[in-house]
Amino acid sequence: MSSPLETATGSAWKVTGRDNLPHTLVAGARAIVCASDTAEKVRLAYAVSRAWFQRELALGSPSRDGAMPDRPGRPEKPVLLAPRDMPKRSLKGKAGRLALIHSLAHIELNAVDLTWDLIGRFAHVTLPRSYYDDWVRVGLEEAKHFAMLQERLAKLDATYGDLPAHDGLWQAAQDTGHDLAARLAIIPLVLEARGLDLTPPTLATAREIDGGDRAKCLDIIYRDEKNHVAFGAKWFRFLCDRQGIRPESAFHTYVRRHFRGPLKPPFNDRARSEAGLTPGFYKPLAPLIG
Repeated sequence: MSSPLETATGSAWKVTGRDNLPHTLVAGARAIVCASDTAEKVRLAYAVSRAWFQRELALGSPSRDGAMPDRPGRPEKPVLLAPRDMPKRSLKGKAGRLALIHSLAHIELNAVDLTWDLIGRFAHVTLPRSYYDDWVRVGLEEAKHFAMLQERLAKLDATYGDLPAHDGLWQAAQDTGHDLAARLAIIPLVLEARGLDLTPPTLATAREIDGGDRAKCLDIIYRDEKNHVAFGAKWFRFLCDRQGIRPESAFHTYVRRHFRGPLKPPFNDRARSEAGLTPGFYKPLAPLIG
């Protein structure tokens, strides 16, 4: 059976040595989120994941290993704009392909930071090791996605930062930094679940236009994101069961309190249900805040 590391990266991936590797998972998560160089962020995500799955790292704690930062480390580019100020671009032609891949790379870079922040920020909460196994795997896969999209950008003679990007994704982390259940409700069960709705039509367009590496990248991301939503649903239900509250009702409360904007249909009901996010979670919210 393949290890989580092999599943996420392929068995050919290797780390040489443990130079400068943080001594705990929390310290590693903090280092990843703080890294401003994207190559270093990805390198650390791979190295920390490998060390965790090989049982070389203790968990650690924010009190001993340092608090998670208010904002992640970022390179000088891209220029960050408000979502409403982002230019609208067609998906056709080289410029359209570049815009799509750059946008996806920005989303995946934020996903790297959001996942590792989830690991480090809430390490004071008593949770089983399997919780960290799941989210370290997610953090590793998000880093893989970003690296994969960087390779696609290079084939278009571009790199991450060449186009502006929006600055709205990290806001969700700031709004839910005090409550693990709220973080799980908003990040995997709203934002990542929305990716399950939007990726299939984008994938169909990509296949029509060039049918090559871009569609393959989207296929991999879509498959992995379904698992990420499933982990979110699993651990959100775990926390609700621990508190003796109904998961669907709790989800409604968290979304109304912390999510800025509507839950817009159409929903990919099949993919959401396969990930454990049944219609009772999200459909009652759409007419209320749509």
